[in-house]
Amino acid sequence: MKIFLYYIGKARDAHANAMAEEFIKRSTRYATCEMREIHPARFDPWTKHPAAKKVLLDPLGRDLDSAGFIAQVEKLHDMVFVIGGSDGLPSEWRMRADLLLALSPMTMPHELARVVLAEQIYRALTTLHGHPYPR
Repeated sequence: MKIFLYYIGKARDAHANAMAEEFIKRSTRYATCEMREIHPARFDPWTKHPAAKKVLLDPLGRDLDSAGFIAQVEKLHDMVFVIGGSDGLPSEWRMRADLLLALSPMTMPHELARVVLAEQIYRALTTLHGHPYPR
């Protein structure tokens, strides 16, 4: 399994970035995981990862609890998550997504969204491997 967490826009909050990086680092015990900044004009997730499921974070996306998120991760081999920048995601990407996912109905900084998503990825992987973290 390979999981890619891409984000648009500079990662400015060092504390939030460190938290997200720590969860991604922990996740590499269970799957290949990578997190990095992208620029939509120079990066196409569909070309870079043609077989992976594309999950784009969007405030109008589907609400999942942790169990629902784990179920999505469990049935897939490779996943690409994309968090938009201050202007959101390119509209043409939203239409092509396999899943639009909402983390919360509340607005949050993109750095915090990365932390929340990275933690949920780690939670899903540990749950699927029987690790006690999810308690």
